[in-house]
Amino acid sequence: MQKDVLQSIVSPDVARVLALLPQAWFVASIEGKVVGKSDSLDTFGLIVLDQVEEEQTLALISKAHESKTALDEEIVVAATRTHPEQTLRLRVSPMNHFHALVLIEDFTEERRLDKVRRDFVANISHELKTPVGALALLAEAIQAGADDPEMVQHFSARMKSEADRLAELIASIIDLSRIQDSDVLQSTEEVEVDELVTQALDDVQLLAKDKDIEIVVGGTGNLKLWGNRQQLVSALRNLVLNAIHYSPKGNRVAIGTALLDGHVEISVVDQGIGVPQHEQERIFERFYRVDPARSRVTGGTGLGLAIVKNVCQGHGGTCSVWSEPGHGSTFTMRIPERNTAIAETNVILGDSA
Repeated sequence: MQKDVLQSIVSPDVARVLALLPQAWFVASIEGKVVGKSDSLDTFGLIVLDQVEEEQTLALISKAHESKTALDEEIVVAATRTHPEQTLRLRVSPMNHFHALVLIEDFTEERRLDKVRRDFVANISHELKTPVGALALLAEAIQAGADDPEMVQHFSARMKSEADRLAELIASIIDLSRIQDSDVLQSTEEVEVDELVTQALDDVQLLAKDKDIEIVVGGTGNLKLWGNRQQLVSALRNLVLNAIHYSPKGNRVAIGTALLDGHVEISVVDQGIGVPQHEQERIFERFYRVDPARSRVTGGTGLGLAIVKNVCQGHGGTCSVWSEPGHGSTFTMRIPERNTAIAETNVILGDSA
């Protein structure tokens, strides 16, 4: 029945064009009764039992008929039980006095990325202002107290601390940008996990010593995986730094390695302050901090766990956290021991060199 109605509205040539359109589409009456649609339309949840139920879409169809012109509008469709929130661009064109063609493009991911970029720039600006502003004030304090050696010593030490914090933040931004822009497949090798752990620990020894944190290593030895060595070291280093930052002085941080179901698991365990359950889903977001005030004291950049997440995903793996306030946290990187796509690409690239 639906097919017969559509054939009575459009010519065979128009029907062939509709069949070739890359966008989702449907043809509906002024009242929203659908008489024809593309196969991909059901993914948007605009239609229920051949009836347009989404109010903004119905309003746009009615407006197009009233104006007798084609209309183009971007709408945000609220989340439902079966569909997440979506950003769609609708192009509505009247076909006759009773029906209109609606073309649909999904801009959900594009708008999400736009928001991520805007938030990232805003967060960077905010994060950079704090140490830069502090350095300016400390420099003024040193100038004012130039005749007081004790004051100069005090404020110069503070300047060194803020400069280190600024350098760590910039390095983290560069690391995250490099990881997101690079293709893991282009620079992989067989990585010995023991060497990975050793290299990451070398980078954090001074901080661990300064906080009197003991780092112990255990688990399964002689494990290997295919991946980007630099990225994997960066991810593990950030996990260990995170554990040191949020552990009380004189505490212990443990690194464990294991092979489970074809995946290498590297876990970093601390006895620090822990993360509340309701915060655990967000801690891998860029610049997200459970306690911003405490983060300023500990010196965290808010980017370390985002780097870990991106590295794991780039290697076809995952990262997870178990934590309980007052009882510490366990962060786990789970990377395929031998990602076939990565390994085979590495061989091809090696052979072609």
